[in-house]
Order: sequence, then structure tokens, then C-alpha cells
Amino acid sequence: MDSGVVDSGAGRGVGATPAAAVNIALWVAGRRPRAGDTRVLAVDGRSGAGKTTLAQAVAARLDAPVLRMDDLYDGWDGLAAGIDQFVARVLRPLARGERASWRRYDWHQGCYGPDQILDPSTAILVVEGVGAGARAAAPLLGGLVCVAAPVQVRRRRALARDGDIFAPHWERWARHEDRYFADEDVAGRADILVNGAPAGDGSAVDGTTDA
Repeated sequence: MDSGVVDSGAGRGVGATPAAAVNIALWVAGRRPRAGDTRVLAVDGRSGAGKTTLAQAVAARLDAPVLRMDDLYDGWDGLAAGIDQFVARVLRPLARGERASWRRYDWHQGCYGPDQILDPSTAILVVEGVGAGARAAAPLLGGLVCVAAPVQVRRRRALARDGDIFAPHWERWARHEDRYFADEDVAGRADILVNGAPAGDGSAVDGTTDA
């Protein structure tokens, strides 16, 4: 993918500010669609990095739906299954001009629920979560954003949001993230890198290796 510049002088790297969300929205709206007529923006990064907040802000500017990779994983050890479902049941059907249809995982019941449908006429789809920027998805993505933040920031955010569910599985999931980011080089392939640390936090972001 070609590297994108979303604000003056920033190169590929930007901070997770409201202005960045606006600029990313304008940027992806001008990209060439690769999944049929749909521009798919992948927002990837480790748990708690700030992907969801950024993806929702970008989608709001574009009036676009958001697909969460959390809905595609087959449980705590299902990252690879989630990526497979994203490619096979979302990207490839859209590329053929067909409706995307995926199963949403119920984290409380521990199983997949009914199919979810996306019409191929959708102009822009924002996909957020670990695995959204996988190499298998890359040929059909309109753009890839990678968000990073320090591990202490990420853990605090993730447990504040999903503590009861996530806390017992933090290390388990982090090991899957370790393997994924080591193999996939998401940051190296990203069009845009976003620092998801809070403003004024002087800590270096953890990139894609520190769990």
C-alpha cells in the first residue's frame, strides 16, 4: 500500500486527536475501492491502544458502519479464525459484488450467533480490531491504520472497559497478539501510524512487540 499523509508534515505518524480522525476520514474517502465498490479501512493495533475510539470517530465522519473483529473471533484462542472469517465472509464476497455475511461471536454464551449482513453497495466499511490488517486481507483493503500505546495505558483501558471478562485472559490474549504482530508486521505495512497514548503521556508507545 502507498503510505498516506493525513496532516501537514506528519508523514505516516499522527496523534489520536479529533483532527486526525477528520483527516483520516478524508484520506480514506479518496482511496480506490479494492473490495468491489467498497473502501475498507482497517484499524489495527493491540488491545487498549485506542482502535475503537478512533474507528468510531472516523466512521462517524463518513456515516459508515463499523465491523468489530471482536465479533468474529472464535473465543480467546480464535484470532486466526476471526481473520479467516473476515477474509472469506466479508472481503471476498464484497469483492465479488455480493453481500457480506458473518457470524457474530457471543462472548457470554461462548458460541457464534446469527449471521450479520452487509450490502455490497456500502461505500465505506471501517473494520477495527486485532487482525483487521492481516496480510491475507491486505489486497482488498482500501487503507490500513495501526494504533499503538504504552502497555500500561493499554492494560488500564482494556480492563476498565472489559475488566470482568478480559482480566482473567489478558496474558492469554497477549500471547496471540505477540505472534500475530511478529508475523504480520502491521506497523511496517500500515499507511498511517497513530499514537494512541493520552496527550501529555511521555511514554514511548509499545509498537507491536511488547505485551
